[in-house]
Amino acid sequence: MRSLRRKEKAIKTKDEMIAILESVEYVTVAMCLDNEPYLVTLSHGYDRDRNCLYFHCAQEGKKVDIMRKSIVVWGQALLDKGYVQGACDHLFATAQFRGKVTFVDELAEKRHALEVMIEGLEGEPGKVKATQLTEETVKSVLVGRIDIDYMSGKKSEEVIISL
Repeated sequence: MRSLRRKEKAIKTKDEMIAILESVEYVTVAMCLDNEPYLVTLSHGYDRDRNCLYFHCAQEGKKVDIMRKSIVVWGQALLDKGYVQGACDHLFATAQFRGKVTFVDELAEKRHALEVMIEGLEGEPGKVKATQLTEETVKSVLVGRIDIDYMSGKKSEEVIISL
């Protein structure tokens, strides 16, 4: 892997990259099939113990077709801290990741994945889990898991004027 040109912007700890993955509402995932790139934005849940991202989606579609044939994906989580007016600069933190996609069949893991997503996205996760995590919904939803095998991160936390 090529190293960052602006080394002062590199995120050096895995914990900081994980904090980004846990704090954002969605990630963008890139995939490719037959030399044709494709991007999707996914709401997700990050599982710290398994170092994976879970997502749910429709049972069929272009994203699912590609992921079933070409399981390696790249993704990015962006924590946008805003454009700085008058400084021509933007403050941000990103976590990039590479991983392999698996679609989860086992009901206990599907339930776990949905719980991880609900806990990461909902303000009242207990209420949502109680009303929406039924046996039928767990059976019917397609759940994907991205097992992360590489992460890097980059951030800009202050305006740096460079000429």
